[in-house]
Amino acid sequence: MLRIALPNKGSLSGPAAEMLHEAGYRQRKDPKELVLVDPENQVEFFFLRPRDIAVYVGSGRLDIGITGRDLLLDSAAGAEEVLALGFGGSTFRFAGPAGPAESPKDVLGLQGLRIATSYTGLVEQHLAEHGVTATVTKLDGAVETAVQLGVADVIADVVETGTSLRNAGLEVFGEPILVSDAVVIRPKGAGDDAGVEQFMRRLQGVLVARRYVLMDYDIRAEKVNEAVALTPGLESPTVSPLHTEGWVAVRSMVLRKEAQRIMDDLWSIGARGVLVTNIHACRL
Repeated sequence: MLRIALPNKGSLSGPAAEMLHEAGYRQRKDPKELVLVDPENQVEFFFLRPRDIAVYVGSGRLDIGITGRDLLLDSAAGAEEVLALGFGGSTFRFAGPAGPAESPKDVLGLQGLRIATSYTGLVEQHLAEHGVTATVTKLDGAVETAVQLGVADVIADVVETGTSLRNAGLEVFGEPILVSDAVVIRPKGAGDDAGVEQFMRRLQGVLVARRYVLMDYDIRAEKVNEAVALTPGLESPTVSPLHTEGWVAVRSMVLRKEAQRIMDDLWSIGARGVLVTNIHACRL
């Protein structure tokens, strides 16, 4: 039975559960449930702290997991990213008092700089890569107050909207240390596994279904090449003759974000009966 680690709470928990539900897996109804068995799919889910997931997966105790890229890299555990899932996006950045006397590029070079963060692994790796020496203090949450309380000169933290930083009188500076989102992870060097491959195909199917829609339309036969240039599909569209002579029906997958523009373009060249349908699942 495949053993999978999922976030038990936080910003990754809900979207991860929704994606797995779309992929055909059972999900818990009680948020206090820590283990869920899905016998039909031969899967056992373990709901863990997002920060601990990379450790369990990296140790080989669990086969696969979903966590944040930032948490994976900060853990330095023996796990690796195998698929980005497109939700839970954030950036990891430095922040300091608004309007510092020094330019942002010089702040990290200050002698005796103190940095507070919940992600010491990420920060220390970043500093080492840039040849910067600083004192890094680990705090578990609420790092925004570290500067005001005199614990640190700057902080490094996950930034989504930046509201908490601004409320604390801080502003981000410099380039992002890391751009993060939710990822699927496996133990480094893990071999082929039929259960894992099936799990990955299902998630990839959900990602494709979220990005694409199915578009159907009727078009005069002499306009097919022009229409197909607008809707080439993933491999090739399906073209079928209609009962009315000189007309054909076309079916193709198109990017969801471009669907409205493509419908307008098709209409302008004479396409009629243009329909868009959501894709609930697929295998490509």
